[in-house]
Amino acid sequence: MARTWTVIKANLILKNHIDKYVALVFVLFISACKTENSNKKENPFPTTENLYFEQKPPGLIPEIFAPGLVSIEGRYEFGISFAPDLDEIYFSAKEVDQPTVIYYSRLKGKEWSPIKKADFTKGEKDTEMKPFVSLMDDRIYFTAYNAASRNTKIWYVTRTKDFWSSAKKLESPINGDRVFNLNQGKNGDFYYTNIAKRKMFYTTDVNSEFSEVKELNIEFGIQGFISPLQDYMVVNSRNREDDSRKDSDLYVYFKKKDGTWSKPINPGEEVNSTFSETVPSITPDGKYLFFSRYNEEGRLSNFYWVSTEVIDKVRPKQ
Repeated sequence: MARTWTVIKANLILKNHIDKYVALVFVLFISACKTENSNKKENPFPTTENLYFEQKPPGLIPEIFAPGLVSIEGRYEFGISFAPDLDEIYFSAKEVDQPTVIYYSRLKGKEWSPIKKADFTKGEKDTEMKPFVSLMDDRIYFTAYNAASRNTKIWYVTRTKDFWSSAKKLESPINGDRVFNLNQGKNGDFYYTNIAKRKMFYTTDVNSEFSEVKELNIEFGIQGFISPLQDYMVVNSRNREDDSRKDSDLYVYFKKKDGTWSKPINPGEEVNSTFSETVPSITPDGKYLFFSRYNEEGRLSNFYWVSTEVIDKVRPKQ
């Protein structure tokens, strides 16, 4: 009888140890799940090596983007935008003596789909350019017009899982003039260029109605692009340091604490060459600055990209 009790007691002790071990494993599993979910929230962007068409990210020296795939010799390329999750790319390009069109590609699994023309307006407008994938909803905004009138307006399509809705002209005072190059910060504000006035304007999102258009109070610059956090803006303008030069350069404005803008700052000769640099854009994660550089033979342009560290280097100390 004593021996039986000893065996039972030993089994109870063993079961107790097993229960504690199982409980410990369960706690560790739950903790790991929470950590993984936390990391996903902190870093919503894909970590796959296939981002950006498998291009090696640049440092402080601009590099041509995806040569032979996106940047192709013999055509103009300008105006590029990535979806918020960095798994879609849209850009405009123009063959010599042909209308400008928008191209796109999507990352599916570990491969980008073949680059194709979007044709958002289905021929209603013969020119489509400068796409911008909204950071707020499933819209893609772009500029469209017919070459005969050149009455540029902002249009949009709504993205679905595999395609887009029919294109619609944006119903907003934004389209009260000839406009293009609309983009948006994460709080929903729109920024764009009024071509007729050659100035930049913005409008705030109030109950999904962009009703009040305001002039952006900056010294100079058009085709500006607001950073995702709206703490700075990059514009292009004719070179301002040398009156004898006629090429365009990029300049950066930083937003001050009171909401006004700093003086325009030249980010340096690494970004601004003796060729023209135009139509800047910033990736949704804020890591890279894209722009067009007209350095190809025949004064054609290609896409270049560079780390936004070049902007941080010239940021004024608060």
